[in-house]
Amino acid sequence: MTEPRSSTRPMWPVGVDGRPKVRVTTDPDAIRVLTHAVGNRLLPDTYVQDGVPVVVEAVSGSGDPTAGDDDVALPLSASPLRPPLLASLLAEHASIVQSEDDKKGNHVEVEVSPKREVLGSVLARRSWPDLPVLRRIISTPVLRPDGTLLQQPGYDPATGFLLAGRAHLEPVPERPTAEQVEQAREFLLERFLHDFPWRTPGDRANYLGLLVTPIIRPFTRALSPFGVIDATMPGSGKTILSGCVGLLVGQRVLTWTDSEEELRKAITSVLADQVGVTVFDNLEEGAVINSANLARLVTERTWTDRRLGTNTASTFPNDRLWLATGNNLRVGGDMASRTVWVRLDPDCPRPEARSGFTIPNLDSWILDPANQATVLRHVLTLILDWTANGAPTSTSVPQMRQFTRWAQHIGGFLEHHGIGGFLTNAEESRELDDDATEWQAFLLRWHALHGTKPMTANELRASAEPESGTPDPWVGSFPTTETGKLQSAKSLGRNLTGQIGRWRGDVVLRSVKDTHTKVHAYWVERQSDKPTLLKSNPQTPQTPQDQPPPAETIPAF
Repeated sequence: MTEPRSSTRPMWPVGVDGRPKVRVTTDPDAIRVLTHAVGNRLLPDTYVQDGVPVVVEAVSGSGDPTAGDDDVALPLSASPLRPPLLASLLAEHASIVQSEDDKKGNHVEVEVSPKREVLGSVLARRSWPDLPVLRRIISTPVLRPDGTLLQQPGYDPATGFLLAGRAHLEPVPERPTAEQVEQAREFLLERFLHDFPWRTPGDRANYLGLLVTPIIRPFTRALSPFGVIDATMPGSGKTILSGCVGLLVGQRVLTWTDSEEELRKAITSVLADQVGVTVFDNLEEGAVINSANLARLVTERTWTDRRLGTNTASTFPNDRLWLATGNNLRVGGDMASRTVWVRLDPDCPRPEARSGFTIPNLDSWILDPANQATVLRHVLTLILDWTANGAPTSTSVPQMRQFTRWAQHIGGFLEHHGIGGFLTNAEESRELDDDATEWQAFLLRWHALHGTKPMTANELRASAEPESGTPDPWVGSFPTTETGKLQSAKSLGRNLTGQIGRWRGDVVLRSVKDTHTKVHAYWVERQSDKPTLLKSNPQTPQTPQDQPPPAETIPAF
C-alpha cells in the first residue's frame, strides 16, 4: 500500500533505529518543520481529501460477513489526521528530536512528542499541494473515465482511487478472447443466475444492469436509479442478489423507516462510509417506498446535510448504488419514475425447500472470497469485451429523465452480449406505483360521478359526506387521512393543487382560479373526452369543453 517517495521529496537523516530523524527547536519552528514533513509524506499512506490530510489504514476486527445481509466493510479506511492520531503516527514512523542541555551542560538530542497546540496548528491549514488527492477507496476494479480498467492494487493517480487488492482475483485481459467472453456469459447466465425465479427476462436483465453499475459508474458518470429487488414469497433469493453486489463492492445494510427525519439522518450517516452499495433490506411485506428525501437523493450527485451532533454542514458525493429488498413492495410519489424493479416469483408454497440448484447452497457459496472473485472476473470480462468494442450505447431504451444516460450505457452493454429484456417490465412496474393507482381510481370515480363539471374543494368534500343508509358513492376512493377520516376541504384543496396537469393513466386534473375570490375550481378530463389532445397553443382557440364556466359562476370556497 505504501508508495515509494519521489526523489524530489526531501530525505530526512535516519536514526539508529531506522526512523527518519526530524529536528525541531521552538514551537514556531516545530510548526514549520512538521507542516513541511506532513505535506511531503514523512508519514506513509497519507493523502488529502477536501483539504484535510488523511491516512489510509487497514481495518482491524471487521471480520468476514456471515450472511448476505451483513455490512461489508472495505478492508482499508481513510482517517482524518487529528492531533492525537498525528502524534501517534509521528512516534511510530519518525523520531522528533530537540536539543537540550544535560546536567553537565552538554548539548544532547532528546526525542519529544510535539505539543497538542503545535499539532493542531500544523493541521489547521487547508492547502496541501504535494499530497495526492484521495477521492475514493474501492475494493473492486472499476472503469476509468477513459474506458480502461483500474485493476492494479494501490493508488491510481488518474482517478484518485485507491484499490484494495483481492487475493483471489487474477488480472483480467483488456481484450478478452471470444472463448473467455463466452465462458463468462455462460457462467453468469447458465450457472450463477440460472436458478433464480425471475418473473420475466427483463428482471434478470435489470439485475445484471444493477450488478455492473458500481463498476462502470466512473466511466459513464451517470446517475443510477433506485433498485428494488422484490419477491412474492420469502426465501426467493432477494438477499443473495443484493448481497452479491455488496460483497463485491462493499455494502451498508440499513433498516427502512417511514420517518423522513430519521431517513435523512441515516442517509447522511451512511454516506460517510466508502462503500459501493447501500441496501434497505427486508422491508415489511407490502411496504410502500415513498420518500421525498430518497427521491431527491437518487437524482443528485451530491448530498449536503448537517453532520450528526454538529452544526456543520457537510457535502458527500452520491457515488453508490441504492437498493431495497422485500416482498410485494410498492412505491409512491416521485419514487415511481426513479425506480428499477427486479421481481422474483417462485410460484410455490415453500421456495426455501427447492432443490437441484446449479450451484448448491448459493447463499453460503457466495460468501467465499474465492467464489466472489470468480463472479467478479466473469463480470469484468464482459465489461472489458464491451469497452474493447467501443462501449456501444443503446438507442432503444426508454427515456428515464435523469437516468437516461445510465439506461443507454447499461442497455448497450446488455445488447452487446445478447441479453434482452432490459427495462421491458417498466410498464408492468408502473402498476406498483401506489400513489398513481390511488389517484387514478379517485379521478376516474370523480369523472364518473360529476363529468367535467368544475367543483371547489368544499363542494367536492361535501359530495363525499356519508348519508345514513346509502352506499358510498365514491366506493372508498375518496382521499382520507391516516386515521381513515375524510380530508378537510383545506387539505383536499392543497392536495388537488399538487396534482393539476398530472396525467394518471388516461385522466388528468384541470383547474381554474376565480380572480375575485381567489378560489380554485377543479374538474377531471379524460383523454376520450375529445378526439385529440393538443398542446397549449396561443394560436388555437379553446373549445367550450376546454374552457370551464366563467369565474363568476364558480361558488366560493
